[in-house]
Amino acid sequence: MDDRESLRQLYDAMYAAMIAKDKATLDRIHDDSFVLIHMTGMRQNKKAYIRAILDGTLNYYSERTERFEVKSDGSQAEMRGNSIVSAAVFGGGRSTWRLALRFRAKKTDAGWKLTRAEASTW
Repeated sequence: MDDRESLRQLYDAMYAAMIAKDKATLDRIHDDSFVLIHMTGMRQNKKAYIRAILDGTLNYYSERTERFEVKSDGSQAEMRGNSIVSAAVFGGGRSTWRLALRFRAKKTDAGWKLTRAEASTW
């Protein structure tokens, strides 16, 4: 499997784990240095991000990928994805979002891990 396929699987696994509230997978695919920058500018580290998913602060119901791009040098990668996401976040009602995510990832002995994500709409 080439890096593009591995990184696409990582992207898909992330959304599946967010929807399922799968702590083990979320912990495995996010590097300990991970930070999420929300579209509001708020930053969450890995621990806070996973906790928000598990406690229902961030609720994800479905995702459909519309676009996915990868640039990789074999040890570092940048991914960009546009997805249609059904979610209820920070106490708001369930909505459908056109979510654009820009990720950074690094290759480790355990495989690719997400190190940074920046969210916006498209």
